[in-house]
Amino acid sequence: MEQKRIRVGITQGDTNGVGYEIILKAFADPTMLELCTPVLYGNPRIATYHRKGLSLSTNFASIQQADEVQDDRLNLVVVDDTEVKIELGQPSPEAGQQALKSLERALADYREGKIDVLVTAPINKHSIQSDKFRFPGHTEYIQNRVGEGQQALMILMNQSLRVALVTTHLPIRQVADAITTENILEKLTILNQSLCRDFALTGPRIAVLALNPHAGENGLLGNEENDIIMPAIEQANQQGINAYGPYAADGFFGTRAYEHYDAVLSMYHDQGLTAFKALAMENGVNYTAGLPIVRTSPAHGTAYDIAGQGVADENSFRQAIYTALDIWRNRQNYDEARQNPLPKLYHDRREEVGAPRFRTPSEQTSPRTRDEGSQERRPHRDE
Repeated sequence: MEQKRIRVGITQGDTNGVGYEIILKAFADPTMLELCTPVLYGNPRIATYHRKGLSLSTNFASIQQADEVQDDRLNLVVVDDTEVKIELGQPSPEAGQQALKSLERALADYREGKIDVLVTAPINKHSIQSDKFRFPGHTEYIQNRVGEGQQALMILMNQSLRVALVTTHLPIRQVADAITTENILEKLTILNQSLCRDFALTGPRIAVLALNPHAGENGLLGNEENDIIMPAIEQANQQGINAYGPYAADGFFGTRAYEHYDAVLSMYHDQGLTAFKALAMENGVNYTAGLPIVRTSPAHGTAYDIAGQGVADENSFRQAIYTALDIWRNRQNYDEARQNPLPKLYHDRREEVGAPRFRTPSEQTSPRTRDEGSQERRPHRDE
């Protein structure tokens, strides 16, 4: 039986940037429609403006509700049909409002089960601010709206490198105060679970970066490594997480040491993302881990400097779609494999016959105690 295609919700992003260009370019390739069913949330007048201005041939079908979505076409759910002034390459309140309307509608449809995953086009973090949006960026807003109390973790990734962040959109002067053992351990736990569930890795290895230059030089350049980061790594190891470090960021990336790990946990935004974008800007993907929703986006921003010129590269956006599809399937497989597990077997040495047996419900919840004064039987070497 043919499986139902994954419905990919797509937000239009800032309408004065390259959002529509990369979306329309990506779906100019008909094979994309064979992989998923795209559901774009936007303004058909703006979409048409960009399509004509860039001489693109990509067609889309305007619909009023996601219930009208059909396979084998680019569906555009109309969130607004008014005339909006387009100022290519310029931030404007109108462009920010259009981006927010698209995002709100997409998340509403996600909550109702009308889309499966979400891919967001870039926004301008200042233009989108309003009474409805008082967040540093997409990640924090999505966590607030559909996070169900769970903590988000930003991961920038491509095929060979994954960089996660302890702190995200935070002024540098506030970073050190936000680096705590509890915060690092929480991010390590989320990252490890994501690597297992979202990326189908077994026993993933995580490198943890230092906060200070040269990893603090044993306290000469700061004590955070010894007092905060190392305890978090040790506690993570005690919980079965393979975490290593802390490593000085410059030497770690300069020697390509990241190739020996499945992911890197960076202390703050520019520490990890400057290196990542220098290595993987064209095919990088921003993934929001830790939440019920699967959300990805291209690794770049609105790219105002090239908006409307027809030179924007859609590869990062295309990779964001591929990543969302892969993660959605990995989650399905991971969760299905762990439904209705068999009861745990164990060997009770007190029994004369040492055959394994199932634990009773009371034994599964209560620790086994030895009779006072009794000795457990230890097997001889020859047994």
